[in-house]
Amino acid sequence: MGAYILKRLLSAIPVLLGITVIVFLIMAMIPGDPATAILGSYATPENVAKINRDLGLDKPIVQRYFIWLGNMLTGDFGRSFSLNRPVFDEILDRFSATLVLAGVSFVLASLLGILAGVVSAARQYGLADKLITFTVIIGISVPSFFLGMMMILLFAVNLRWLPVSGMYAIYGGGDMLDLIRHLIMPASALAVVATGVIARLSRSAMLEVLRQDYIRTARAKGVDERRVIMGHAMRSAMVSIIPVLGIQAGFVLSGSVYIELVFQWPGVGRMLVDAILKRDLLLVQGGVVFVAACYVFFNIVVDVAQSLLDPRIKT
Repeated sequence: MGAYILKRLLSAIPVLLGITVIVFLIMAMIPGDPATAILGSYATPENVAKINRDLGLDKPIVQRYFIWLGNMLTGDFGRSFSLNRPVFDEILDRFSATLVLAGVSFVLASLLGILAGVVSAARQYGLADKLITFTVIIGISVPSFFLGMMMILLFAVNLRWLPVSGMYAIYGGGDMLDLIRHLIMPASALAVVATGVIARLSRSAMLEVLRQDYIRTARAKGVDERRVIMGHAMRSAMVSIIPVLGIQAGFVLSGSVYIELVFQWPGVGRMLVDAILKRDLLLVQGGVVFVAACYVFFNIVVDVAQSLLDPRIKT
């Protein structure tokens, strides 16, 4: 197992390097002069030249990339000019909020999606299967940001059951109950699409397993149907379901960007949008690389979990 984990970690290195190249080139090719955008009305030639020197923008692009990469490898993500603080510190502060939102959404989507898929497969062509399939199709078809706005209109504006935005109340609150009330709408909106995808693929995986000979043998021996489903079929189906969970974990993490904007959630997604508008290059580059590294890490965890269920994967 240790050798397999080491192999997966080593295979992630070129992926992360490729991400750094892509992110750096995209930011470098954005039209306009970053120094001019930063200075605004104070953009005199002298000030522009000074900002370019401070940010290293007066150097060749290849040299700038390797300086930035070398600094990141030593733990120095640079300093955000718009916030006047280290980029890595800002990312860590914001990531805790994103992790809460994405984590709750992912757990919610995984539990509901797997449960819906198992029930749908166990009751194939029945009323439960048809209702779940119809609900899943609707959920997948509705964009999360649109659903979020509709939830705000219904539950916050009209019914006044839940707060409109933020992570905590501006005045008072700040406890776990306050967090849960602010979390219900964004987490639900973010989890809907992932729940639908997990449910559909869980159903397919369970149907494939339920057609296997050993399942027929277990039923012929009189094994309780619940034990057949949960004890035998579920374990085999999880080998196919776990990779789907890994992909949806990345989807939920990346999807939190626009959900954070809709609900004004103080996470990494909102930070990145603000940094892009302010042309804060180091903050954008550092934030994107950090999120990408988290996505790669999630995939490694999923691969390891899958190998524990199916030892044949360790090749």
